[in-house]
Amino acid sequence: MKWSPDLAIGIEHIDEQHQEWFKRADDLFEAGRERRAKEVIGELLEFLDDYTKKHFADEERYMQEIGYPGYDAQKQAHESFVERLAQLRRDYDSSGGSVNVIINANKIVIDWLISHISKMDRQIGAYVREQKGR
Repeated sequence: MKWSPDLAIGIEHIDEQHQEWFKRADDLFEAGRERRAKEVIGELLEFLDDYTKKHFADEERYMQEIGYPGYDAQKQAHESFVERLAQLRRDYDSSGGSVNVIINANKIVIDWLISHISKMDRQIGAYVREQKGR
């Protein structure tokens, strides 16, 4: 699954981070599909985990700066997803590096990301546009 412009929320730095997230998630999927070494997939999983935490921290900081009223719900969704990523990593490690786990995990991650951007993050962009229109 690739990034598409209809996922843009209209806040440049957040959109850029979302695009990078999609690129790396796609890299993870390709590594699994191509049956590359477990170390490569492990490194990509670690990058995604670190990048996700950084992205969520940046997004949460931005929401606080603009006084976004949906901050608490966003933070809760972010925390839930970070735990889900950790569980996916545990599943991968306990499976001995199963490619099927990675392919299924990637689908779960991409589906969540699309849903989160489309529903929750899009509201941040709408809030910013509404505030500018006042």
